[in-house]
Formats: sequence, C-alpha cells, structure tokens
Amino acid sequence: MKRWLMILLLALAGTGWHGLHAGEARPRAENELTEKRLVAISSELRCLVCQNESLAGSNAELAVDLRREIRTLINDGKSDTEIMEFMVSRYGDFVRYRPPLKGSTLLLWFGPGLLFVAGLLALVLYLRRRDRAIKDTPLTAEEQRRAEALLQDQDSRQGQP
Repeated sequence: MKRWLMILLLALAGTGWHGLHAGEARPRAENELTEKRLVAISSELRCLVCQNESLAGSNAELAVDLRREIRTLINDGKSDTEIMEFMVSRYGDFVRYRPPLKGSTLLLWFGPGLLFVAGLLALVLYLRRRDRAIKDTPLTAEEQRRAEALLQDQDSRQGQP
C-alpha cells in the first residue's frame, strides 16, 4: 500500500499538478479601446523596476501602478503624446525605450558603443604590454647551466624505477 501511495505521489509531482495555483486575476477591460491604447503606450515605456521589460509586460507593483495611472489619463481624454510627455516629465527620458536624441540622452544612445570601444582599446593595450614583457630573451650562462642541471636530474630520475 505504501509503495502505491509513493508511486502516486511521484506521478502527481511529475505531472506539474503542484503548479496549478491560481494567479491574480487581471482587471477586465471596461473599454476595449482604452485597453488597446494602454498596451500600445505601456509597450513603449520601460519598467523602472525591471528595466529590461516593458511596462506592459512587467508585473512589478510600480508597473501595475503606472499602468493604472496611464489608464486614468486615457479616461481623462489625454492624447498618447500628452501621456508620454507626462511620463517623461515625471521619470525622465530613461523611461522611454527609444529616448529622443538630444544632449541629455547622448550617453543613453552612444554610451554602450563607447564602453565597448574603450574596453577593446584597453584589451589591445594590455596585450601589447604583456607581449613586450614576455619577449624571448636569451638565458644567461648561469641560467643555462641551472636548466641543464635540472634536465639531467630529471632524466636520471626517470631512468630509475
């Protein structure tokens, strides 16, 4: 009996039965057009918590609050441009996935490329310095004598059982 119970428990664990928990229900759209605009706008914005997800795809509490705020602005009759300007004025250009090219966003646009070039340059300089430091220099007479003695000592040890 215990054996069958163990087999049943293992089978249930293997089927993913333990992962069938209910998730939080998403609020139903009161207006489908509002929800479509919300998704379009929030997909252009970065989640400030996750930073690698869009606001539309994030489940962070701040993302939920920001989507609620955007929904309120849509219901208040604000245009997509006005909503985007509101978000940028509140959180800065970083909140946009495609920030405008201007003086304050140059680092966002060109920073990764500059870091890559700087890293590549540093690597090349390091390798050149290391190559110069490792140049083949001939052994001195004393070093040559010690090396031959070590090799003879090693040969004599290998010859012995």
